[in-house]
Amino acid sequence: MSDKKNILQSILDQGMLPLFYWDSAEVSIEVTRVLYKAGVRALEYTNRGKAALENFRAMKKTFAAEAPDLYLGIGTIKTADEAKAFIEAGADFIVAPIVNPEVAAVAAKTDMLWIPGCMTPTEIHQAQQLQAAVIKIFPANVLGPEFVGSIRELFPGQLFIPTGGVELNKANIDAWFKAGVCAVGMGSKLISKDILKNKQYDVLYKHTVTALELVSEVVNEK
Repeated sequence: MSDKKNILQSILDQGMLPLFYWDSAEVSIEVTRVLYKAGVRALEYTNRGKAALENFRAMKKTFAAEAPDLYLGIGTIKTADEAKAFIEAGADFIVAPIVNPEVAAVAAKTDMLWIPGCMTPTEIHQAQQLQAAVIKIFPANVLGPEFVGSIRELFPGQLFIPTGGVELNKANIDAWFKAGVCAVGMGSKLISKDILKNKQYDVLYKHTVTALELVSEVVNEK
């Protein structure tokens, strides 16, 4: 299997993709350590602050030694230049809030997994034309599981992952998987600002274990 297929399989096996950003490299590394300890093997660091690239480099350096089986992707990539900079920094996959053909081209050139964000059937179609293996449904809290359930049959075989407002409870996660998603993206509902600000790593560990268990339960009950 290629790296791209291995990374995709890792996300599918996990059924949940954690995502976060924090200005401190030290906190970003420690949060990643906690996620890894809880069982996470693929995560998305988001490009949402001035320190994102520098932090990402530090994270890659740390986990190349500590956790070589961890796939570290970069999110909130909107331009080709951003994509190139983070690929050079060692990103394993790219997540975007939008469909940008230029970013798709950069990903294709390096045979990298690219997960664009879509909100409409037209955008989903565009993403498919650009060979997106997985499509992010964003913002998930606005669209809801009903949206995926309604459009799924229009795009047979397409993998979807909702991000933005997926709740840390069985009912919500169950609703998404029943609608037909392959995994759920979990940001602030899993890694809250309180956890990041106050370094509540024990709380994060418990939440992450719970999230992975809930996803596993829901998938096994399908």
